[in-house]
Order: sequence, then structure tokens, then C-alpha cells
Amino acid sequence: MSNHHTYKKIEMVGSSTTSIEDAINNAIAECHKTIKNLEWFEVVETRGHIDEGKVAHYQVVMKIGFRINNS
Repeated sequence: MSNHHTYKKIEMVGSSTTSIEDAINNAIAECHKTIKNLEWFEVVETRGHIDEGKVAHYQVVMKIGFRINNS
């Protein structure tokens, strides 16, 4: 076992028709399908899509950090 940890961050864009929180959860859920050891996230940008004067989609650009196996 190592006495340190090594991490990597990836950038993802999550979206939802419901809320910013759902957009975050959607991106994390997709990452969790293929990436192990998810540790944290940080939202770096928030935006949305407008259709006919209403919010159609919430979008978040986020960095998700995960620990490298055996580090």
C-alpha cells in the first residue's frame, strides 16, 4: 500500500431539463459507470438552453476527480 494518493481530474458536461442539481447528478452517474474511485467534483461553469422564453435545459461544466488505483 502506498503512503500517498494520486488523482486525476476529467471535465464533463451534465445536463437536465429539471435542475442544476440533476445535471450534476446525471454527469456523476454516467462517470460512475466506467470510472472507479470517484472522490469529488467542482462546478466550473453553469449555463442553460432557452426555448420559447423558458429554460429548456440546465447545463453544468464540471471537473470530477478520482483516485488512481493502488495509489
